[in-house]
Amino acid sequence: MKIWFDLSNSPHINMFAALIRDLQRQHEVVITCRPLANTVDLLDLHRLPYTVVGRHYGKNFWAKVSGYPVRCWELMRFLRPHRIDVAVSQSSFHSPVVARLLGVRSIYMNDNEHALGNVPAFLAATMIMVPEFLSAENLRRQWANPRKVVNYPGVKEGLYLWELQQRLARPEQRVGRKKIYVRPEPWTAEYYQAASHFMDELLLGLIHEADVTLLPRGNAQAKHYHGARFAGLRIVDTALDIADIAPDCDMFIGAGGTMTREMAVLGIPTISVYQDNLLDVDRFLIEQNAYLHVPRLTAAQALDYLNTMARRPPNLDLLERGRRAYDLLKQNIVAA
Repeated sequence: MKIWFDLSNSPHINMFAALIRDLQRQHEVVITCRPLANTVDLLDLHRLPYTVVGRHYGKNFWAKVSGYPVRCWELMRFLRPHRIDVAVSQSSFHSPVVARLLGVRSIYMNDNEHALGNVPAFLAATMIMVPEFLSAENLRRQWANPRKVVNYPGVKEGLYLWELQQRLARPEQRVGRKKIYVRPEPWTAEYYQAASHFMDELLLGLIHEADVTLLPRGNAQAKHYHGARFAGLRIVDTALDIADIAPDCDMFIGAGGTMTREMAVLGIPTISVYQDNLLDVDRFLIEQNAYLHVPRLTAAQALDYLNTMARRPPNLDLLERGRRAYDLLKQNIVAA
């Protein structure tokens, strides 16, 4: 069987890397991507073969709309000789449409009910896989046919963290300055309509009290934080894997979604400062006390949380649900 994965954003590499290697034992896997955030760097880090198809059209809505059919056409032209049997993607709005045009089945996964690109993807997909608690009303609002919808257990982060956490090094007991990792806002995402650079004052208040590492979303964001006023801030200009971050992290502050949820599931003290409307998945995790949501977080609040919260064991319930979600996804991919 020939299986096509379109990995259109950096979180998708961690999500699918183990599954792709698993499938490669018996099947041929074709990977496409686009140059967004740390996507290409992470593919190189995981040594996964890929082809870059198309480009990212930035945050402008009309640029995205005009670029959408262009990348669909580019993907079709690339894929035709490969004669794929099934398309698999997470939040790739192009993948289900291209699969429909090629006459092959597709599995489309998504956990962001605010993304407008879900509409064409839901309409074109053969199967829609979403977390078990995603609102049915939100799915209907974006024209998802209930007969296509398959609910998987837990959150998408559990789908790969169940396997990863078994290989993670145990965190060292450190003395001295604590280590904080920070992921800024997804400022080029279509669904993100809130402020940019709103974390500047927070970071300036933290860098003298802890070792702070910033994980920027691409070169433009990195350039902003390389400014002289952020002296003392460690900025990672290349991709880091979760296995590098988690054992070294005493607290995580995230202005986005996926990495914030990853750290919370792994038991790392986590604060979300996400400025836009929360997703159903985030509300679920906050209700589970997996992390805090403090949009106007101050350095004093962050340091107080850092000094009072200890690392917890990984969330075994969500990891077990993730293992079952992994099995369900693989079963649906290889189904004849």
